[in-house]
Amino acid sequence: MNNRIDAVYARQSVDKKDSISIESQIDFCKYELKGGSCKEYTDKGYSGKNTDRPRFQELVRDIERGLIQRVVVYKLDRISRSIIDFANMMELFQRYNVEFVSSTEKFDTSTPMGRAMLNICIVFAQLERETIQKRVTDAYYSRCTKGFHMSGKAPYGYNLEPTLLDGIRTKMMVADTEAAERIKLMFDMYAQPDISFGDITRHFAEQGIDFDGKELQRCTLSNLLRNPVYAQADLEVYEFFKSQGANIANDAADFSGINGCYLYQGRDVTERKNAELKDQILVLAPHEGLVSSETWLAVRKKLLSNATFGGGRKAKNTWLAGKIKCGRCGAGLMCFNNPAGYAYFRCRTRTDRGSCAGCGTIRVREFEGSVYGVMLQKMGEFQILTGGNPMKANPKVTALNVELAQVESEIEKLLDTLTGANATLLAYANDKIENLDTRRQGLIKAVADMTAEAVSPEHMKRISNHLDNWDSADFEDRRLVVDGLISQIRATSESVQIEWKI
Repeated sequence: MNNRIDAVYARQSVDKKDSISIESQIDFCKYELKGGSCKEYTDKGYSGKNTDRPRFQELVRDIERGLIQRVVVYKLDRISRSIIDFANMMELFQRYNVEFVSSTEKFDTSTPMGRAMLNICIVFAQLERETIQKRVTDAYYSRCTKGFHMSGKAPYGYNLEPTLLDGIRTKMMVADTEAAERIKLMFDMYAQPDISFGDITRHFAEQGIDFDGKELQRCTLSNLLRNPVYAQADLEVYEFFKSQGANIANDAADFSGINGCYLYQGRDVTERKNAELKDQILVLAPHEGLVSSETWLAVRKKLLSNATFGGGRKAKNTWLAGKIKCGRCGAGLMCFNNPAGYAYFRCRTRTDRGSCAGCGTIRVREFEGSVYGVMLQKMGEFQILTGGNPMKANPKVTALNVELAQVESEIEKLLDTLTGANATLLAYANDKIENLDTRRQGLIKAVADMTAEAVSPEHMKRISNHLDNWDSADFEDRRLVVDGLISQIRATSESVQIEWKI
């Protein structure tokens, strides 16, 4: 026990003029030791919010090894500003009979009163830390609501240039002429009902246009199209965000249809700001928007519609997912990989319950190739038969399509009512949309089950184009082709039956 030594611990998070340096802290501590020898432990550039610091952890290990008899610090918050962390340290000191000394705050940890005073001081140390955090957060949101560009590079289509806002230096976004035109084209394209993400990314790839050194990706495109920084924000944009539950920093009268907007993460909101707008913060920005409010809202409505009526789980292993069934029991076939790395189809019933003999050995990639060849042949026969025009639908299909159009019209009207709706109306509209969508899906399935389904010339042209350029068609486009041509495939390793829509 006599061989134990004194330890001096010093910490400095940020080297500032008004903060005491590590060297000065050590000098204060050594004065407390009256010139005795000690071992120094110092952490520079580490916060006091926790004890995850290299030299502090070394000190803890030395205490546990029985090497330390006394720990001296300049001030107790050098150990930690967390009550829990500090309580754990006090327990550690008591367990290994280690004294604790603060050179500026005199504590005798051997007495109940001394420990009580120590706990009171650490409570105020944590309060100080939380107060600093709140001040930083308040300052951030204060600058947000005034339209300051807070951090990061400008979104695609803009460059940052220095400016003064309310007498404070900040940066403002200025349109990059060439990139801005591409942004406008993206919005104009996606605002068209039949244009998909794949169509847009493919267009820019074919033009040899890259974005930050790489081809435009779907996730990047999705984020660009959702960003209100591009919108020429007018009253319609204001009403849209208000209806979605966003907190709007500016008055409605300020939305003149010229400026873009910043969308900031709301306080205590965990949802991503572009996916869920409720309680996010919308602020008019000093820069000019690139896209008319009409186009921006049309795109946003389309994105909202996709999110509302899209399937729950998206296929990813094969573009035949949902179409291919077991030829014996009719259950869906799913993909699995064997140890050799080959993908096979497996009957779900056989996998789950073993009550079906299964579909036999069907390799996914080989089967996809066979189906592609059959679709190509079928499309050729269809075009010869119709002279390039789709067959007319039978009366039953026509009736179903009329009803489907009515249902979709009701859904569209309900979506329109969401702009400016209160909470009660929103709940009613969402419930009604859900019921209508169930009916919509039933009608779509009924129409799809009829092989004489009417398909628009534009849709057939897209299907034909994707078939002709199959190697460059992406996963989504291949799914579109299969959905347009095939109702169902029943397959085993011995036989294949395809129910066609045309």
